[in-house]
Amino acid sequence: MTVASSHRSALTDLVRSAVVVLFAVIQTVVAGIAGIGAVGEPIGDVAHRYATPLLAADWAFAIWVPIYLGFLAYAGYQLLPRQRARQVHRETGWWLLASAVFNTGWLLSFGAELLPLAELLLIGLLVSLAVAFGRLSRVPAETVTERVVLRGIVAVYTGWVSLAFVLGTAATGAWVGLPGTGALAAIAAVVVLLAVTAIICWVILSGTAVVGYAAATAWAIMGIALNDPPAAVVVAGAMAIVAVLAATTRRLTTAGNPRRAAWG
Repeated sequence: MTVASSHRSALTDLVRSAVVVLFAVIQTVVAGIAGIGAVGEPIGDVAHRYATPLLAADWAFAIWVPIYLGFLAYAGYQLLPRQRARQVHRETGWWLLASAVFNTGWLLSFGAELLPLAELLLIGLLVSLAVAFGRLSRVPAETVTERVVLRGIVAVYTGWVSLAFVLGTAATGAWVGLPGTGALAAIAAVVVLLAVTAIICWVILSGTAVVGYAAATAWAIMGIALNDPPAAVVVAGAMAIVAVLAATTRRLTTAGNPRRAAWG
């Protein structure tokens, strides 16, 4: 590598890292003001307005607090001089930056009750996180700090958004006029929940840092099951949690490629 190309790479790394920090802060600030309705309607009010059997209990959304704080910690970590040029950040940094942009847009559009737009942004958020989460499987973690503030946070964030996408899709369906209550809504909720659980278990058995991912998905499913949905959804939720725990136990007790360490 020539001196000029090395300089360009270093500058690119610095710009990427700095912009990640910027949007980590913006994302957190927007989440705070959107949550209380300072911009548009409060997120919770909109969610309840288009409630379905897949709506999680209010307490489940508290997971956003450690996610946002963790993302801020990750942003500071990847900005450190010794971290900026690492390949793991080059492969995931732009995708995690995109996730912050998509999440900020989702917060604003959902609060404005532009649910179809919010759904598209939520898809972008999930894809961005899934790509970053998948790329972390290529290289094992170097330190405990990296395992916690990069891999652990991305795993938890991806797990939660995997279910948030389901909740958002259900809310968008209610927004366009699909039934949010009754037998048809309950049957659809059960089918979707079980299908998503199958995907979650596949990720747990094949991915890396899956403990955080599994914990976040189980938390979200528990939030749905304990939010007084129809009995069939409660049963499906209980089955889903058992399946997630079983897959996680098997993952933890099966020796495999160290690049796919269950803890990151």
